[in-house]
Amino acid sequence: MHTAFWILFFLVPFLLQPSFQKNTLGERPVHPEVRSFYFNLMKCFFWMALFYVNTFFFVPRFVYKRKYFSYILSLVLVLVLLSGLEVSFFIIVDDNAHFKISGFLMFNLFPFLFIVASGTAYRMFLDKIAEENKSKEKEAENLKSELSFLRSQISPHFMFNVINNIVALARKKSDLVEPSLIKLSSLMRYFLYESNAEKVPLEKEVEYLESYISLQQQRFGKNVVINLSTEGVTNNYEIEPMLLIPFVENAFKHGNLHKGPTDIKLRVKNGELHFSVVNPYSEKLNEIKDETSGIGLANVQRRLNLLYGKRHSLLIAKKDGQFLVSLELKLH
Repeated sequence: MHTAFWILFFLVPFLLQPSFQKNTLGERPVHPEVRSFYFNLMKCFFWMALFYVNTFFFVPRFVYKRKYFSYILSLVLVLVLLSGLEVSFFIIVDDNAHFKISGFLMFNLFPFLFIVASGTAYRMFLDKIAEENKSKEKEAENLKSELSFLRSQISPHFMFNVINNIVALARKKSDLVEPSLIKLSSLMRYFLYESNAEKVPLEKEVEYLESYISLQQQRFGKNVVINLSTEGVTNNYEIEPMLLIPFVENAFKHGNLHKGPTDIKLRVKNGELHFSVVNPYSEKLNEIKDETSGIGLANVQRRLNLLYGKRHSLLIAKKDGQFLVSLELKLH
């Protein structure tokens, strides 16, 4: 962009008339076109120097520090230097040439002001972009820290529930303790090594969900009906880890599961995830809650807002003794 700008700028002076009149009585005549070429070439390099000196030296040192008098004085000195260079150049080329102040101002004042204004605006534009990038990086770091904190809250809550399931099976001296421990090992492996990633294949997240539901089903036995259906799940899509489990966790923790079936549906179509959990609910059963109640749903709502923004919709409702969670989001 700089190169294209200066090439275009270099061509402009050749369309203008020089600010000197040649003395026809001179003993050392110089061809006007040759003189004009070297003169305009010299002046363009001067404009380039002025642009970058003003952009990277004058503006940050004087304008940003509100030293406006020093800034104006510096520009006046530069203008005087330009005058001296023009006079010196034409004396060297043609010592009989005459300097005209009116011609100098006509052909130099406007380019001078244009270069100064352009350099100042360009420097402010660069600084604004740098400040915005810095602000975005800071915001991204803050979001990253917040997401890590939210995950750290979800994980202990989930692990406590799973361990309680294993303890319940051990007390019953069930043969399901060993396979349950194997599933728990798989869950912990996923939690330790996969949940720290920004995204995981959707298929892995669903496998994690299925293992958790299986462990819960073993705990409650045949007295509780859990219906899980999945459709269109492939590794072609990615999702943030530990994003769906809080909804299922909430159903097991606070739902009145003995009053009816719990339906969990997950469907992927045209890059959109449709996930719903419907479970029996009783207000009386949830009047007294422990200290960790609600952490899962509150966290997942915050995570969805941070990660997906307007690319998701979440509905949480209670109706006719049913607790409904419906999530729709655009997958990566």
